[in-house]
Amino acid sequence: MSYPHQNPYGPPPGQQPGYGYPQQPQQPQQPMAPYGAYPGGAMPAAQLPYPTVMPGGVKAARAMLFVLAGLNLIGLVLAVAGLGSVSKASHAASSSYEDMSMFNVGKGLLIAAIVVIVVFTVAAITLAAQFGNGGKGVRIGTIVFGVGNILVSFATFPFGLVHTVLGILVLVFVSKDEGNAWFNRPRY
Repeated sequence: MSYPHQNPYGPPPGQQPGYGYPQQPQQPQQPMAPYGAYPGGAMPAAQLPYPTVMPGGVKAARAMLFVLAGLNLIGLVLAVAGLGSVSKASHAASSSYEDMSMFNVGKGLLIAAIVVIVVFTVAAITLAAQFGNGGKGVRIGTIVFGVGNILVSFATFPFGLVHTVLGILVLVFVSKDEGNAWFNRPRY
């Protein structure tokens, strides 16, 4: 190492001035845009950062919620009819203790199923109705509904296969970026 320190970027000693690449004339600097240029040129004036129309995936999720509510209503009618037939059969049966306990268990299960069906039907209709003007709470509620729908449909697997598929699709469509942009848009 030699002293005094030499500039490592200066011309090497003994080189002729002007040797090497020719010097380019200085180009005038253009002012930079604050965030860089838009790839297609100027940014269109009509482009907004938030969607103004409900995206297709969100519309599909809303339609699937209404379909799930309709399927739940059909299941509700069947469960109430089943409860009526179990009640009728319990009155016609003999009065032995074992027979009556089985009927009571059947009635209890059907009443629990009716309550679950009513809760899920009301939740599906309420959430689907709020898609047009709802915010983050509607999105989170729909995600929770989708997960709950999937879990309950696993308990009734062969019959709940349609509910499983629709619950997964609702969950996916609402969780996508376009769903996030729709539910996080400013409301006036």
